[in-house]
Amino acid sequence: MTADIHVEVAVIGGGACGLTAALAARHGGADVMVLEKEKSLSGSTSMSSGFIPAANTRFQISRNIADTVEQFADDIRKKSHDTARPALVDLATRSIGPALDFLADNHGFEWQVLDDFLYPGHSVHRMHCLREKTGAALLAQLGCAVEAENIPVILDAAVDTLYMDADRIAGLAIQRPDGTRETLGCNAVIIACSGFGGNAQLVAQHMPQMHNAPYHGHAGNTGEAVLWGEQLDAQLDCLTACQGHGSLAHPQGILITWALMMEGGIQINRRGQRFSNEHRGYSEQSIDVLRQDGAMAWCIFDDRLLQLAQGFPDFVEAQKLGAIKTAANASGLAALIGVPEQAFEETLSQTRASASDKDADPFGRDFSTKPPLGNQLHAIRVTGALFHTQGGLLIDNQARVLRRNGGSFQNLFAGGGAACGVSGTTLQGYLSGNGLLSAIAFGFVAGMHANKC
Repeated sequence: MTADIHVEVAVIGGGACGLTAALAARHGGADVMVLEKEKSLSGSTSMSSGFIPAANTRFQISRNIADTVEQFADDIRKKSHDTARPALVDLATRSIGPALDFLADNHGFEWQVLDDFLYPGHSVHRMHCLREKTGAALLAQLGCAVEAENIPVILDAAVDTLYMDADRIAGLAIQRPDGTRETLGCNAVIIACSGFGGNAQLVAQHMPQMHNAPYHGHAGNTGEAVLWGEQLDAQLDCLTACQGHGSLAHPQGILITWALMMEGGIQINRRGQRFSNEHRGYSEQSIDVLRQDGAMAWCIFDDRLLQLAQGFPDFVEAQKLGAIKTAANASGLAALIGVPEQAFEETLSQTRASASDKDADPFGRDFSTKPPLGNQLHAIRVTGALFHTQGGLLIDNQARVLRRNGGSFQNLFAGGGAACGVSGTTLQGYLSGNGLLSAIAFGFVAGMHANKC
């Protein structure tokens, strides 16, 4: 190929994975360029909660939280029912702490640990976030760090072709909105363009149970990594895995924190009845919600939980848009949200009895560790949704893409949603934070090794 320009490391995608990779590669001395097909930096990161799980970090230690990489890896394995690839679990759990340290020490990220509730499947408090507690804030700070390092970010630059020269990637082609094309030569390519949740055909092919689910990921996640992998005869794995969520406010389209469920809230259907164990996880709950009449449910919580949820900016936004319905008692709330009063009263009575250890929960949830729901109640109508896919290009311990016939591409790397993650083979295997875990951990590893090509 004849290249218009040349760069040492080309990063495809401007989300958490791509920007972390770019910073790591620049730290190693490489000339780096980020190519983003959208008009601005956004992607799945900006739509996430911005929470990143990591173990045995100095940020946990400062809060007297005891955790180990091995314990974290064990939690991932248990949640995936031992279907996650052990080598990737090891790579992610051992790399994410150093990645957060790198961002803190070199780019001023002030991480804090959420310690007021546990997310499903995590045995200790290990969710790290910025003060703002949003994915948009995380992406904005990564963007500022990239700008401070004078790393060019080219927007409206849709990469549509990877060029091979013998056994190496020689460069790529960029399609501009006005139809013009440019070629870029490079020493290494990092694929960080997320997954295929925005490609209905690929979703139907690999995860038919989510084909009709609302998609609440970024529309630009159209599966280029998977398609390139097929063309290059690379290894692809876990394409049936994804993150769903059973608590997307409808019709507002805002993610409602699962802290409500973990701290004592419940979900009911239009019949006023619970239909599952809400503590299994919000990903699997997406399927349960979608199976209900109208593919809808109501999150039910009290004043104590309302106060907790108001610490999350997304919830506050949903509240401003009128998503929260409030009544002084169960009878009033049943009338307000249109569910049978008697059935709703019976549901509440059962959960309160379970909280007092007087009755076992029919779905196997332990209510005894949290206070029973109070008298004044609140409700939010929600649906289930597909957030992002968790399968993709299989990588080695340096984040190099593996070939189907053995070995790896010398100068092709992947991370985040473009790579095979650590959620195993189903949506039930998703452990809270797995998306940003693989984005930042694998992006960090890819960037460190890409600058050596």
